[in-house]
Amino acid sequence: MTRICDLLSGPPRVSVELWPPRTEQAARRLEASLDRLVELQPAFASITYGAAGSTRARTHELVVELEHDRHTTAMAHLTCASHSRVELVEILRRYRNAGVENILALRGDPPLDAPDAATRGELAHAIDLVDLARSVGPFCVAVAAHPLGHPEAPDLVTDRRHLAEKLRVADFAITQFVYGAEDYLRLVDELSDLGIDKPVVPGVMPVTSPRTLERMAALSGHHVPTWLARRISAAGDDPSAVQRAGVEIATQLCEELLASGAPGLHFYTMNQFAATLEVAAALGLAPRAGDGRARQPAEPPH
Repeated sequence: MTRICDLLSGPPRVSVELWPPRTEQAARRLEASLDRLVELQPAFASITYGAAGSTRARTHELVVELEHDRHTTAMAHLTCASHSRVELVEILRRYRNAGVENILALRGDPPLDAPDAATRGELAHAIDLVDLARSVGPFCVAVAAHPLGHPEAPDLVTDRRHLAEKLRVADFAITQFVYGAEDYLRLVDELSDLGIDKPVVPGVMPVTSPRTLERMAALSGHHVPTWLARRISAAGDDPSAVQRAGVEIATQLCEELLASGAPGLHFYTMNQFAATLEVAAALGLAPRAGDGRARQPAEPPH
């Protein structure tokens, strides 16, 4: 078993986020995608967790499958929302007993159809879940970071202060996807000003369709930059042209992130690896088609 925080001091590598399937059809699509993991050779895969534990069992099953059957280090997302402390302790113990060592601690959001106090959960904040995980086992614990600020934060200064508090007890952070390298650099610099030097892994979501832009806005709580929407729109209605543009944009962003010293790249794949594989191959972090093996990461420019 591997603790992700032990990997982040080495050369930058790719990691991915996956969703547990909700239907049999989605499960078949995910199974086909998982077969391509061997091509990507990710440092780790994180597995999301539905509101109110709606994918609790599937999350656990997928995490364990990755760890034990597919020999991929897995990180389980876990949320405070909709859980009592006792339930969270039981979930953490199950992961510990299954040999899972990596947790992403999130506050989470209660279900939209039941946002009352009972569904918010007994723990109020992600930092409380970090502390709880520490009390249950020797987990490597990550937290989420928002380069543009959490949508519910009153201002960016407050957001950074809360993130710094989380990172004082957590091992590292993964950002919501970044639109520009300057947003990531500003986040890291502002954390440094607060005395935080823990690794912060930037998140990247290659645009594969106009719907991806809608998904970005919904997940981040911020408008998609006009320049990005225009560039994708310029690709027209040809799906392959849209994906090519998305891969080019993501590749340029990743090059800038690596040059800035990012410890890795975390891809939001939406359970489809084609675009991520293209970007990683262009960066030398995954095999190109027919190559059969990954190249060593190129030295970032000085």
